[in-house]
Amino acid sequence: MAKPESKKHFDKGIDALSEGKILAALSCFEKAFAIEEDPLISSFFAFCIAKERGEVQKAISLCNAAIKKEPENSFHYLNLGKIYLLKKNNKEAINIFRQGLSYEENQQIDDELNKLGTRKPPIIPFLKRSNIINKYLGMILSRLRLR
Repeated sequence: MAKPESKKHFDKGIDALSEGKILAALSCFEKAFAIEEDPLISSFFAFCIAKERGEVQKAISLCNAAIKKEPENSFHYLNLGKIYLLKKNNKEAINIFRQGLSYEENQQIDDELNKLGTRKPPIIPFLKRSNIINKYLGMILSRLRLR
């Protein structure tokens, strides 16, 4: 961020986002984005428009553009992964989060991955996870709290 005015709006947006005030953050990021199309600004702006306005495809394209400009910045991957979580695409979100962690350590990405949790291995390992026997055995054992 080269312009101090856009940095001021960006910092306000980060503060609002950390407090869970997505709409206020959207307003700040939108102002910063209008002043300067910095990849970091566009990445956070993308998450906010996906969350508040439901413009998921536009948000994905903004994040992908930010990743192309700064592929080593893990915050772009964090925001893109969160957008995929909004879209209920957990598998893609996990892949994106892991890509971000491959570039640099990011506690927020670790927190998101921990929220998603890990899957237990199938009950019968030589059968696919989607096999009806594995499905129902897993459901029964988890209800009995044996798994």
